[in-house]
Amino acid sequence: MFKRMLSAFGVGGPSVDTVLDTPHAVPGQAVSGQVRIQGGSAEARIDRIVLSLVTRVEVEHGDHEYGGNAEFLSVVVAEHVVVAPGQALAVPFRLPLPWETPITAIGGQPLPGVGVGVRTELVIAGAPDKGDLDLLLVGPLPAQDSVLDAFGRLGFQFRKTDVEVGRIHGVHQELGFYQELEFSPPGHHAGRVDEVELTFVTSPHELVVVLEADKRGGAFSSGGDAFGRFHVSHQDAPRTDWATLIDQWLTQVSQRASAFGGHPGQHGHHGYDHGHHGHHGSGVGGVVAGAAAGVVGGMIIGEVLDDAFEDGGEAFGFDEE
Repeated sequence: MFKRMLSAFGVGGPSVDTVLDTPHAVPGQAVSGQVRIQGGSAEARIDRIVLSLVTRVEVEHGDHEYGGNAEFLSVVVAEHVVVAPGQALAVPFRLPLPWETPITAIGGQPLPGVGVGVRTELVIAGAPDKGDLDLLLVGPLPAQDSVLDAFGRLGFQFRKTDVEVGRIHGVHQELGFYQELEFSPPGHHAGRVDEVELTFVTSPHELVVVLEADKRGGAFSSGGDAFGRFHVSHQDAPRTDWATLIDQWLTQVSQRASAFGGHPGQHGHHGYDHGHHGHHGSGVGGVVAGAAAGVVGGMIIGEVLDDAFEDGGEAFGFDEE
């Protein structure tokens, strides 16, 4: 809830209260609510009422990393608003969430390290007057939930998540950032793989799942990163066995990590077409819970792909903190 006196009008000016119908949301759908304005002791003229979606992002530039708040959607919900003394005015709104909006809650519980909020801004005499954020609990889509469920059944342990500025090589993105969900691998892979990062890139028609495994190097094996990529429609996702596909991919990554005579920097690719169908199961214990399994599509494994995540910090505007 965003409620405050408008500083541009001084003492006796109107107050504004932004109320969401519900804080719960999912990518690709809209959040709704009202901007409620209570008139003060004098007439107030507001040029525009603007609602924006904001998230916390991390930017890597060379050897440095810094963070800030990035605005990734802005909608004018009212213009030329005149508020009479003492008048109560309610401006309804519907704010569409982009399909690539980061997930901030699993099973209704907030995820640490990530947040998405609605910011209310009023433009008065040409100058913006920004307010605080109303936080949203953005849950996963059913297709995303099926992937998270498979991670849980395979024994992955959630570590952390963040949102990074940049673009993923070979994947179309509407936004200039992507979310990484970081997991510890199941026990039987832990000696060969340090961590697995999961990224969703979602559109109205399909879900792209990008996996990145940080391989543990040794005296006779190369370290580095390996990548997997899956494409699936929203309709097909619940009917396909994610757990099998992810486990096959991670097994191959582990085998490559332990092979003698590895060649760092080699770009090896292995293509797969899968059509397995899944079953229902449990979620990631304590953190990730959801529906049952499935993905269908091709898998690509790449060795030490330095250009897989292109730096987009210079092209993406945000408020540095």
